Amino acid sequence: MHLLRSVREFAPSYFDDVLVHSRAVNGKADIEMHRLLELMQKHKLYANLKKCIFGAREIPVLGCLVGKNGVRPDPEKVRVINEWPTPSNVKELRQFLGRKYVENYAGKIRPLSQLLKKEAAWTWTAYCQQAFDAVKQGLTEAPILALADQDRSFHVVCNASDFAIGCTLMQLDHEGRDRVVYYQSRQLKPAERNYPVHDKELLAMKYALAKFRVYLLGNSPFVVYTDHASLRTAVKSPHISQRMARWLSFFAEYNFRVEYKPGRLNIFADALSRRPDYAVKTADANTIGAVKTYIPSADRISISSFRQSSPEVTRSIDCTCTQVSCARRTATLQCS
Repeated sequence: MHLLRSVREFAPSYFDDVLVHSRAVNGKADIEMHRLLELMQKHKLYANLKKCIFGAREIPVLGCLVGKNGVRPDPEKVRVINEWPTPSNVKELRQFLGRKYVENYAGKIRPLSQLLKKEAAWTWTAYCQQAFDAVKQGLTEAPILALADQDRSFHVVCNASDFAIGCTLMQLDHEGRDRVVYYQSRQLKPAERNYPVHDKELLAMKYALAKFRVYLLGNSPFVVYTDHASLRTAVKSPHISQRMARWLSFFAEYNFRVEYKPGRLNIFADALSRRPDYAVKTADANTIGAVKTYIPSADRISISSFRQSSPEVTRSIDCTCTQVSCARRTATLQCS
């Protein structure tokens, strides 16, 4: 709320919830709390003491637990997800699907997302059940995401496969370890699957910057890692398509550089964008097969017996034969 804007640095608010955080456990935290309470008193805002939590190392915020180690799903939410019944229709499936805490989300839900298409018939297969269980497992494992620290530089890792794109927003913590701030991934649209590899990788980079815009735009310079080395010189190419020209205009808003990272080291985004079992299915779906068929000539005896058993069929066959005979005579006269 705008009334608490002056203390937003240490007390961000969301509607009627206010979160006060501090790195120190000394008197600074008390001073910040005192400032917040004075401001609330000034604007005649009152706190419900029964809903207040003081001096906690971890508190529930918007369905998550936020603490010094980062953000993780609420264990109570995890328990509910673990007991979630198998969806029986599209509406129930939409209610279940969520993405932030599940690595390789786009790959894992691929059989489920096919059911969300407008003209798709609802058929819950073994592949759907496998994907459903994989998403539940990914949520119940409750990976810990790091809290974004605007005082530290970010780096983005992105990758593309034949059927999906994935990206990860990361930061180095105070011990120099890579910490994940956000996972994102999605499947490629039918038209996007026809893009050349270079454009798919560039699309993954555009998708990453758009998703992480609130963290990256206007911030300090950051690095984008990709396993496609040619992207490092994409902005310098004299010959670019109209699509790439639009994307480069979008990239111009950000202050970043592109660095090459081999796929074997690009484990986060690489895993988000590909799964071998789905890749095989995609290849099979795009294969055009031909089947040679042979229809044997009709058996005169079986036709004769069938005519005797059905007068209506007899009349239809006689009528057809008459029409064919007339057509042949007409064709003969025209030729002569």
